[in-house]
Amino acid sequence: MGAKHVELLNRELSWLSFNERVLQEAEDKTVPLIERIKFMGIFSNNRDEFFRVRVATVKRMVKAGHKAKEILGEDPEILLGKIQKTVIGQANKFEGIYEELLHELGKQSIYILNERMLNEEHGKFVRQYFHDEVMPALVPIMVDSSPHFPYLRDKSVYFLVKINRADKKPKYSLIEIPSEVLPRFVALPKQGEKKYIILLDDVIRFGLDDVFAIFEHESVEAYSIKLTRDAELNIDNDVTQSIVEKISKSLKKRKKGAPVRLTYDNDMPNDMLDFLMRKIKMIKTDNLIPASRYHNFKDFMNFPNIGTADLQYKNPHPLDHEAFSGVKSFLNVIREKDILLSYPYQSFHHIIDVLREASIDPKVISIKITLYRVAKQSRIVNALINAVKNGKKVTVVVELQARFDEEANLHWADKLKEEGATVIYGVPGLKVHSKLFLIARKEGGKTVHFAHIGTGNFNEQTSRFYCDNSLLTSDKRITTDVDRLFNFYADNLKRGTYKHLLVAPFFMRKKINNLINKEIENAKAGKPAYITLKVNNLVDRDIIKKLYEASEEGVKIKLIVRGMCSLIPGEAFSKNIEAISIVDKYLEHSRLFIFCNNGNEKYFLSSADWMARNFDNRSEVAVPIYDKTIQMMLRTMIDIQWNDNTKARIINKKQDNKYRITESKIRFRAQDEIYRLLKQKRGK
Repeated sequence: MGAKHVELLNRELSWLSFNERVLQEAEDKTVPLIERIKFMGIFSNNRDEFFRVRVATVKRMVKAGHKAKEILGEDPEILLGKIQKTVIGQANKFEGIYEELLHELGKQSIYILNERMLNEEHGKFVRQYFHDEVMPALVPIMVDSSPHFPYLRDKSVYFLVKINRADKKPKYSLIEIPSEVLPRFVALPKQGEKKYIILLDDVIRFGLDDVFAIFEHESVEAYSIKLTRDAELNIDNDVTQSIVEKISKSLKKRKKGAPVRLTYDNDMPNDMLDFLMRKIKMIKTDNLIPASRYHNFKDFMNFPNIGTADLQYKNPHPLDHEAFSGVKSFLNVIREKDILLSYPYQSFHHIIDVLREASIDPKVISIKITLYRVAKQSRIVNALINAVKNGKKVTVVVELQARFDEEANLHWADKLKEEGATVIYGVPGLKVHSKLFLIARKEGGKTVHFAHIGTGNFNEQTSRFYCDNSLLTSDKRITTDVDRLFNFYADNLKRGTYKHLLVAPFFMRKKINNLINKEIENAKAGKPAYITLKVNNLVDRDIIKKLYEASEEGVKIKLIVRGMCSLIPGEAFSKNIEAISIVDKYLEHSRLFIFCNNGNEKYFLSSADWMARNFDNRSEVAVPIYDKTIQMMLRTMIDIQWNDNTKARIINKKQDNKYRITESKIRFRAQDEIYRLLKQKRGK
């Protein structure tokens, strides 16, 4: 391969290919019906965030000229055209699946009605509900005569309303659908065995005549629209402002970010669409996406199951870890051996239990922790506040730039400060993405440390459907490095040296390069050489180039990449690389790196994906796994995932998301098999 040439898949198009895999779950008839509907919501929510972040970034790069082309790999305007073509194709597929799901709901005697399908009984119910609950929440704005079109909020759905009047010019109005204060789905009275649901959108359509009764009109038309805005925070360099002030100021600006997409009801007449585009000053090349009458499909993630239980997954209850079963002290267990927790198969409450014990243990003197995203009613934060009240020194590193969680993190930071915790607002120039805590305990005149290093957030809500791992250890080799990293968070001049942890942005890239180089050397020497990697995203150009080099030298590489993958497997320059993606009922989120190391395998769990931002612009950690029993467990779990022939898709240059076929005639579903493995281990 030439020194400069690195063939890559475009990351934005690769991301859209990932979201196509989510849509496949909605299409899959073996998935329970309500879960299929929820996957429609997940797909829609993902797409919204893609436009708010990635498309917004590409649009801003249009002005950067050649530099943008160098970064993106192609002209940004051409890329925007490819994105729009792909998105419209997916939108058409989405509509077809939705119609099929409506048909499947009908087989279950569940019907979604619109305002034109109501019988007399349902009509009376909806009319009453509209007047009692909905009409007071509506704020119609007349827009035909106003020189300025009202500001359209990001994430909100609106009706553009046309009031047709005899022998007079039509009037136009804008109504925001109040789904933040009212349920999106309204259950109608049952009729026999038949169950009915109407969307809030159609309740409003049903009552529009009453809203505009003061105008003498012949008819009222309403079509839904949604504007997606640039969600990037621009943090200025004003040294007179604190990071808290800058984030607060930027959040206000985000709400008025530049438009990046307009989604509109495909049935909207041309004259109304033209009127709208003139008013909001958009042109047809500005990611104008025709869609169905219903927007904000993310709400379908909460679609009510008014049918039988088998319309949803019967996810088993999280298991207790066998080492923690019935114990009086979790810290005593961790002192004796390393513990690996695997969510959602095992209980995240063990983490809360460890922190709760630390908060009341008289010998514990301090707790340090990093927080990136926490639950709305966080038991983690409650445990930390309890520790402060019990006289422990609590230090919390709160990352204020966790995208879309900035406001929540500001709230928790204030709460913790009020209670007396020491709060550190991240690190200037870096996002603190590591998942760490460190407990210090006085034992016999010595200070003993207990550490957590994980792949996922300290969030008990997402732990029920995110696949992540936590390592709990009192190994001095690890805890010493974790302590040094917390010293860096407290004083950014103390960068520190780390003998065991791979720490970004200082050493992780270099050490991973060295580990790959070692495999290359061993392959050249005729020794065993392989790499097994599981990440969410693999897009770093230099690392991909190094993996191509390793492949050409004979290193066998297996990749499990859930999301974006710019690496192209199975080509002449990557013939020793295979890659799959698993999308299933749980979100695959853990990161695991395994290097052959001439038969003495090296294992790392990490918070970091293999992206430039993770290596160079974030504080990340990869922890070596020294315990042989845990190594064996991780190897077994990754082998189970590699053998998945039910939910694994092949990653290739075509990005056609073909399901992986193995030699086994038996359906093998990794997420079910991992639970069985851990349950069996728990039973011993």
